[in-house]
Parts: sequence; C-alpha cells; structure tokens
Amino acid sequence: MKNIKISTSLIIGALALASFQSCNRYLDINENPNAIHIEEVTPDLLLPGTNTQIFRTQATTMNVFGNLMMNSWAGNSYVYGSPYVREFNLNTVDNSFYNGIWDGLYRNMANYKLIENYPNSDGAQDYYVAAAKIMRAFYMQTIVDLYGDAPFSEAFNYQSNLTPKYDDDKNIYHAEIEDLEKAISLIQHAGSNVIALNPSTDNIFGGSTTKWVQFANTIKLRYLVRMSRLTGSEATYRDQKLASLNGAAFINEDVLINPGYSAATDDQQNPFYGTYIRTTAGTRVGQVVTVSEHFANALNGNPNNLVLPNNPSNIYDKYTGLVDPRRGRTFTLVSGALKGIRQGALAGEPGAPTGNNSVSRIGLGITGELSTVNNSTNISLGSTKSGVIMSKSEIKFLLAEAALRYPSANLGNAQAHFEDGIKASFAYLGIVDPPAPAPPVIGPYITSANLRPGLGWTGSMDQKIEAIMTQSWIANTSINPIQSFINYNRTGYPYTPLATTTNKPNKPYRLIYPVSEYVANSSNVPNVSSADAFVRNQFTPFWNQN
Repeated sequence: MKNIKISTSLIIGALALASFQSCNRYLDINENPNAIHIEEVTPDLLLPGTNTQIFRTQATTMNVFGNLMMNSWAGNSYVYGSPYVREFNLNTVDNSFYNGIWDGLYRNMANYKLIENYPNSDGAQDYYVAAAKIMRAFYMQTIVDLYGDAPFSEAFNYQSNLTPKYDDDKNIYHAEIEDLEKAISLIQHAGSNVIALNPSTDNIFGGSTTKWVQFANTIKLRYLVRMSRLTGSEATYRDQKLASLNGAAFINEDVLINPGYSAATDDQQNPFYGTYIRTTAGTRVGQVVTVSEHFANALNGNPNNLVLPNNPSNIYDKYTGLVDPRRGRTFTLVSGALKGIRQGALAGEPGAPTGNNSVSRIGLGITGELSTVNNSTNISLGSTKSGVIMSKSEIKFLLAEAALRYPSANLGNAQAHFEDGIKASFAYLGIVDPPAPAPPVIGPYITSANLRPGLGWTGSMDQKIEAIMTQSWIANTSINPIQSFINYNRTGYPYTPLATTTNKPNKPYRLIYPVSEYVANSSNVPNVSSADAFVRNQFTPFWNQN
C-alpha cells in the first residue's frame, strides 16, 4: 500500500492551484526540515491539485481499460503488428495488469484524507472536508468494484501505518455511503466562519455547494444501484438508504473538471487529448486506437447482418436498420460509415478490413476539435477541453435504472430519465437538430429505438435494463467506459464479444492486486490468483458473487 508516497507534482500543482504533471518521484521519509510538509498544505491548495491528478488516472489508464473491455476500441493492426495483446488474449491478468488504476487512485485519495485530517476544530474547513469526502467516495467505489476487499479504515495514514489491513468490501461500501451523508450534513450545517469555496479552489463546481450536495446524492445512488442483486440484510440496508433519497436533488449536468488546461505545454493539456490525440506541437499520438468492429457495426445499423464466430447469431438484431446519428461524432467516418477492426484480428484476417486501410479514429465530439486538420486552432480546442468526471448521460441512465428497479423510492419517471440520457449524449457530442425545414434527428432516433427491445424503452423490465446498459455503453465510450464495464459485470448487458485471440470463457470479474501491494503490504494483501479473476467466488466484489 502506497501510504507514505505523495507525488511531488501534486504539492507543487496544488500550491499553484493547478497540477498537470504526472511524476514518479515521491517524498522521502527523511524530509528536508526547511521544506513544507504535505500535512501543512491547506485544503484550499490541496483540493484542486488532487482533483487534477486523480482525474489523470481516470482519463487515461481507466479510459483505455474500459474501452477495450467493452469492445468499443480496437487496435490498429495495420500500423501496429499485434496491438493490445494482453487485453485481448486475457492470459496475463496478473499483478502487473493495469496496476496503474490502483496505484493512481490510492496515491491521490491519500491527499483527500489529508484534507479531512487538517486542523478544523472551528469548522472553517467544512466545505473542503465535505468535497474531499465526496471525491474520495467517488473513486473508492471504483477500487471496490474492480478489486473487492481493499485497505480503507487503516489506509491513507502515511508512515504511521505502512501495512494497513484489508477491509471487507461490503463494509467499505457502507462506510463511504455514510461519509457521503456526513459530507452533505457538513455543507448544509456549516457555520458562519466556514471558508467559502470559489472557482480558484474548486475546479469542478466553481464553488457551488448546492452542486456538491447534488453530486453526493448522485454518488450515493450509484453505490445503492450497484447493490441491486443483493438479498437479505444487504437488500434491507440498500432499500433503507434508497428511502433516504426520497425528494433528494441529483446533479443535472456534466460533472467536469478544468484546472486551466491549455496548449502551452504537453503537461498542461487535457490528459485524454494529450495521450490519445495530439501533443501541443501537433504530433499525432494514440494512433493505435481505432473503433472496434463491434461498436462500428452497432452504430452503423448492422448493415451486413454480422455474425461473429462463437457468438449468438442474433446479438446485433436490435441495431439492424437503425443508423445511430452519434456515430460520426464518436468516431470519424470512412466512406460515410464507421470502419472498425475486430478485436484480436490482424491485417488480412477476418474482421480486419481489406483494400483501403483507413479506419475510424476518435471523433470530434470527443476530441473537441472543429476538424481533423492538424492546426493550432484544433490543438488549442482539444488541449483546453474540460475533462468529464461523470457525464449527464451517465447520471440520467443511473436514475432511469434506479427508478425502474425501485419505483417506491420516488426517483422520477424511468422512461423520461432514459430518454434524457440519450438526449444528453447527443448534446455532449455536439449533435443538435438542424433548423426547419430540415428533419430532426434526435427525436426520430429515440422513437425508432423505442420500438426495439434491448435498445429502447419497450418490452420487459429485463429488456429495459438491457436498453439502459446499451445506451449507457454508447454514451460512455471514450468518456467513462470503466463504469459501463462494471455495470456489464453486474447485469450482463450489453452483450460484449470477447476478442478472437482469447480462450477465456468471459471477461474478468475483478482485477488482481498490483505488485506494489505484494511488495509493500504482503502480510495483508489477499492471495488472489489470475484464475480467480474469471470466476465468481469469495474474492469477487461482494455485489457480484452470485
């Protein structure tokens, strides 16, 4: 467990009210007595840098993992001989497989705990403590959902505890839900001497405590919906907590972060853009990424009635004949359609296009550019684009599922939330209805989708859950796909083919604890094998064990 390690760039970035650089150097225990101690950095300086650094992990490592696991991205095998081998064959899901998720999140969540521990006897820091609790709960849920049991109650204590115990993941869920409730109470009952949040210290909500409360309610709801398959005492607990959200307000916008992203240097760029699109000098990066055949076929409307080997023949029926207007904003069009590669297929193999080797790349609705031209205008637009912590579409689909599953919780109209989720996805991608007399595109798409079980609002409850997961998958692609992967493990939707190169029966239900844990916390880390990742057992996240 990286208890005592803090990125030096975090401190520098926090003091400057922005933190851009990813740095592998950490503070030594033998600190310079003349240097500032991390514990002495005030919350108003620590919060923005921590938000910025932890989002970097979400925008890069978590993004690529989610897109590959959900078969939205593929590797451009025309340019790279055998891309994403480990992700596609899944034979080496071990303690070196995507350990940047664990390490990146824990390293920064420790700084949220520093904010909570800052001297605050007079309550002056209550708004900052609340924001820190909310953000830690947001990211801690991803740790539990991907790994199960994890250090929590003894974590984040630096040199005072180098080997924290692993807590039961169910207990972590309960503790974080309670922390969200505490955060809301801190905001709503803050005293007159509380230090206000403001845009320079709050790079997410610009100082709005109302939005922080709404975001906390939304995260709490996501925790509870993840518990949808549980029975017994856990179901009772879930339902009681759902009842406490009766009448609560939820965030109604894209939850964005922008600490001052710019095209001044590569380190100051929006981290997704700088990793997968262009550097500030215009060098193309991330050329390995292309749309997958699976995602392309779904949004193209299954024009060739695709049947994949070793997969049900009807998995694309719900898409047949309905071209999704979002396709050209999510990925670039090639000859008027998305052109993808089957995950695992090499050049010349089935699923890898022949002839014109051009394939669809990440589209303008994601990059923020005006065109694919490599010029200063586009570089500036992409570099300065705000990052998405949680999209409005994801929030609306969460509300749709909650309202559908738990009508007594009074969370609104499930169908309205569902359709609002689709509309929010269109809006984020920059798709608006053309002016009259040109025909609209958004309403007709929703109307047509609503005639198709599993894609729109029709059919049984299970088919509506499938539709929510399918539309959320489309909307989350290249934005926050790891949440779609977690929901896929929970619900089985949408159907997501394995790559051609794997002999595994399914996607992994969990990740393996990283090598850093086996080195630094070997006495406590559970002995989880690679085989455990692909079966449901006692090591699987608690909400997915049956």
